Amino acid sequence: MSESDAVRKTIEEHNANICEWYAAGDADRLSRMFAEDCWQMPPNAEPLVGRDAVRDFWKRAMQWGKWVFTLDTEDVVASGSVAVERGRYTVSFSAGPLAAPGMKSSEDKGHYVVMWRRGRDGQWCIVWDAPVSTVSLPSSR
Repeated sequence: MSESDAVRKTIEEHNANICEWYAAGDADRLSRMFAEDCWQMPPNAEPLVGRDAVRDFWKRAMQWGKWVFTLDTEDVVASGSVAVERGRYTVSFSAGPLAAPGMKSSEDKGHYVVMWRRGRDGQWCIVWDAPVSTVSLPSSR
């Protein structure tokens, strides 16, 4: 098994956990998958910089309703303590009673690139997370 294949297996296991934590509304466990110096760059929004920002944003967002993600790893390139993952995602959001007025249930899909880093403890964590939506923004007409 190549280095990239071994790392891909680990990343796919992490992604399965990440999807479970989004669905369960567990921002604390989710955020621990991110490096302290991470950048999460959601579509159409300013980046979340640092693990605390990721945790704080998702704690709020998970109160708005239920988030269901799927992550499909298409490729992983690994070298030493760094790996880059490319894949596809889907996400559905079901607005709950605490959603902001006018906030509606929605779905999105697209591609993503994630840079992972293996820490001194041997664990892989997300450094950069960049999803790119393939869903057109609503027309302003």
